[in-house]
Amino acid sequence: MLITVSGPPGSGKSTTAAALAEAFQLDHVSGGDIFRELAAENDMTPVEFNELAEEDEAIDRDLDRRLRQVAIERDDVLLESRLAGWLAAEHADLRIWLDAPLYIRCERIAEREDKSLDRVREETKRREKSEAKRYEEYYNIRIDDLTIYDISYNTARWSPEGVLGMLTTAIDSYDPDTDEGKAPVEGVDYDF
Repeated sequence: MLITVSGPPGSGKSTTAAALAEAFQLDHVSGGDIFRELAAENDMTPVEFNELAEEDEAIDRDLDRRLRQVAIERDDVLLESRLAGWLAAEHADLRIWLDAPLYIRCERIAEREDKSLDRVREETKRREKSEAKRYEEYYNIRIDDLTIYDISYNTARWSPEGVLGMLTTAIDSYDPDTDEGKAPVEGVDYDF
């Protein structure tokens, strides 16, 4: 089974993805972890590395190529990244989108990273604007188009355990033999 978990920063995707991977004994591949490692290797913050990626498209394309390859070649994987659902496309059994209002997401990030809320709000807005611009330019993906996702939750409405419980129920109920909704994602340019 291949499951994707996507969403903006602070939406709870990493927490949820790790718990789902453990619950279903799936390998967890996180695009965010890979991106943060690349940023650290270049002595940059993720925001700075995002902005560098605006000038050097090889950064995004390399990461996205790796994630798409995982989706195509592997099974029993949970793929987590902002674009995981788009990159896995028809290879995914289930595509999940998690979100929360911006102020909630910023509060979560500020607490997690021990930064001021004002700083996080500014960085998050810059980061999201930067990423949305690149995704559309590179791949013709509008990150705000949620029509490809099978499940979408506002994680501010439930506890992490509540979100996990609902998703676990949905995944347990999934039967690939009766799935009539697995279809190619159209209009994306996978030019890596």
